[in-house]
Amino acid sequence: MHLSRRGVLAAATAAVSLPAISSATAHHHPRPRTGFENLSASGYEPLRGRRTGVVTNPTGITRDARHIVDVMHADDRVNLTAVFGPEHGFRGTAQAGGSEGRYDDPATGLPVYDTYLKSGRALADIFTASGVDTVVFDIQDVGARFYTYIWTLYDCMEAAQLAGKRFVVLDRPNPVTGRAALGPVLHKEFATFVGRQPISQAHGMTVAELARLFNGEFLTEPVPLETVPMSGWRRSEFYDASGLPWVPPSPNMPTPETALVYSGTCLFEGTNLSEGRGTTRPFELLGAEGVDGRWAAAANELDLPGVRFREAYFAPTFSKFQGRTIGGVQLHVHDRDAFDPVRTGIALLVTAKKVWSGFAWRPDHWIDKLTGSTRVRTMIDAGADTDEVVAGWQQELAVFRRTRRKYLLYR
Repeated sequence: MHLSRRGVLAAATAAVSLPAISSATAHHHPRPRTGFENLSASGYEPLRGRRTGVVTNPTGITRDARHIVDVMHADDRVNLTAVFGPEHGFRGTAQAGGSEGRYDDPATGLPVYDTYLKSGRALADIFTASGVDTVVFDIQDVGARFYTYIWTLYDCMEAAQLAGKRFVVLDRPNPVTGRAALGPVLHKEFATFVGRQPISQAHGMTVAELARLFNGEFLTEPVPLETVPMSGWRRSEFYDASGLPWVPPSPNMPTPETALVYSGTCLFEGTNLSEGRGTTRPFELLGAEGVDGRWAAAANELDLPGVRFREAYFAPTFSKFQGRTIGGVQLHVHDRDAFDPVRTGIALLVTAKKVWSGFAWRPDHWIDKLTGSTRVRTMIDAGADTDEVVAGWQQELAVFRRTRRKYLLYR
């Protein structure tokens, strides 16, 4: 960051100090309160007198499972005038790679604008056309670089800056904890919508922390940013500690357990094996025609911490191998504190290539976009084992971890 920007960013990235909601509880540690809960408890102070638009999806809910758009629309203290939908849409009707388009929401009558695959000036023009002066972001992330909602956040921040809008981020838990950043760091020449900027594969941050990082390190010009933090959240906590209902952030993220493995097993999108789409356990089931029990045996021989592998057979209802019975593995995480999803994903790639002669990368080398460089693919092709592949990114990961530390909001 340049010195000339520090004064601006000190104010622009400051967290809004809002009153925490009181909670009577029998536990020593009360359940954390989301950014929206703290925003509501403040009487919507950061939005007072503002024409507000919200970037959200079905995960933008209250503790009693009402959608925040419905709640704010019914509250005279908020002038909510627009909604912006990401991939899968505001109400979540679209599958992967789809959106809902422009429409008026039947429940509220609010205009809903489509942000999916829009960025820069095109997205700024949508913010301008909507007539809002403040853009609020509230979407549940899952902690992986290639999960596109964090890049919707980045694109919306950049577009809000171009359009001269304020930007407010309402924080939610990282469901797989915020303990550590893991995995390779994206190289800029591999930037896509599954990774705009050089962060690690499992970033270990909340969306408000990422917004601060984006503003401080990556945006050409910072946006006027306010973050409404959670209260009571600890970095070591998994999603179930929040007491919040889980709403699938996307159709193939049905449970918090899916999120736990996703930052590693999503790498199988870059291969000719199924990553479990079209099953009730996406990203926990992996396989292909011709794979048998040797894969689970080879993976178990590695004695990876926190996880065991079961020989499994399944027939995806859509996506790869639709309607065909295939063999593979199911991950069973028995110690989530010890489990390392990225290392596990690499180990599964290495063992799959060893035991199944049909193993192949996708012809478009999508694996390079997911891992952020050619390194993982070329090392595995050269016969590197799991330890060697993981060692290859440790230096760049250490640099990112130091940068990341400056933007953390919680202990």
